[in-house]
Amino acid sequence: MPNNSSVTIFVLLGLTQDPQEQKLVFSIFLIFYGGTVVGNSLILVTIKFSQTLGSPMYFFLFYLSLVDFSFSTSIAPRLIVDSPSAKKTISYNECMIQVFALHLFGCMEIFVLIFMAADRYVAICKPLHYTTIMRRQVCVILIVFAWMGSVIHASSQIVLLLQLPFCGPSLIDHYCCDVQPLLKLACTDTHMINLMIVSNSGALCSCSFLVLMISYFVILHSLRNHSAEGKKKALSTCSSHILVVIISFVPCIFMYTRPPTTYPADKMVTVFYTIGTPFLNPLIYTLRNAEVQNAMRKLWNVKAMTY
Repeated sequence: MPNNSSVTIFVLLGLTQDPQEQKLVFSIFLIFYGGTVVGNSLILVTIKFSQTLGSPMYFFLFYLSLVDFSFSTSIAPRLIVDSPSAKKTISYNECMIQVFALHLFGCMEIFVLIFMAADRYVAICKPLHYTTIMRRQVCVILIVFAWMGSVIHASSQIVLLLQLPFCGPSLIDHYCCDVQPLLKLACTDTHMINLMIVSNSGALCSCSFLVLMISYFVILHSLRNHSAEGKKKALSTCSSHILVVIISFVPCIFMYTRPPTTYPADKMVTVFYTIGTPFLNPLIYTLRNAEVQNAMRKLWNVKAMTY
C-alpha cells in the first residue's frame, strides 16, 4: 500500500493506561465479543436452515447479522488482545485495512437497514404488491449493489487518508484506527479532507437516518387503517427496527458530522457502535420477534433429536 509518510507503525493508546483497568477491559470485551459471535451466528444459522423464515425481511436480517459479525470482528479481537499489552502497535498497512473494514461494514449496515425499512413500507403500505415488488431477485440485486456501494465508500476514505503525510509522533489516542484520530496526526492542513469526509460519511449517515425516520413515520401513520392484531404485529416489528436505527445512526452522526476535533467521549461512542451495537442487535431482533424465537426452538429441537 503506498505510504506518503515517514511513519510505518502507529502506537494505539487504547481505552486506558491503568493496568487494572486494562484487565477489566479485556474481560468485559471478551464477554461482549463472545456474545456478538454467538448471537449473530445463531441468527445466521436459524435463517439459513429454517423453512419458516424465507421472507425478504429475514433475508435482509441475515445480512445484517453477517455485517454485525464482520464489523465487530474487524475491531474487537485486536482490542481484546492488545488490552493487557503495555505497548499496542499497529502497522501503517494494517491501520489502513482496519479503516477500510470499519467503513465497508458500517456502510453496508446502513444499506441493509434502509432495505429493511423499504421492505416494511411495502409490506404494510402496499400489501397487494408485496410479493411482486420484494421478490427474491430484487433483494439479491439490492444486496449486490449495497456491497458495491460500500466498497466505493470505504475506498474513498482510504484514498483520502493515503494522501496524508504522517511525520510523527505516531501515537493514536484511540483503541482502533479511524479517520478522525488519523487526521489529528497528519502534518499538513486537513481542512479540505475533513470537509470531504463530512460530505461523504457525515452526509451518508445524516441523510440515511432522516430518510429512515420519515419512512417509519409514514409506516406508523398508515397503521391507523389496520386491524388491532395487524397493528400489534407491525408495531412490534417496526419498534425493533427503529430502535436498531437509532443506536446505529446516532453514534455515526456524532462521529462524522463535525469539525476535525476529538472529544473525551469519542472512544466510548466508538465502543458503542463497534462493539455494543453488534452485540445488541441479535438481542433486539430475537427478544421482540416471536417468529425468530419459534424458528430457533424448532431448529435446535430437530438438531437435538438428530443427535
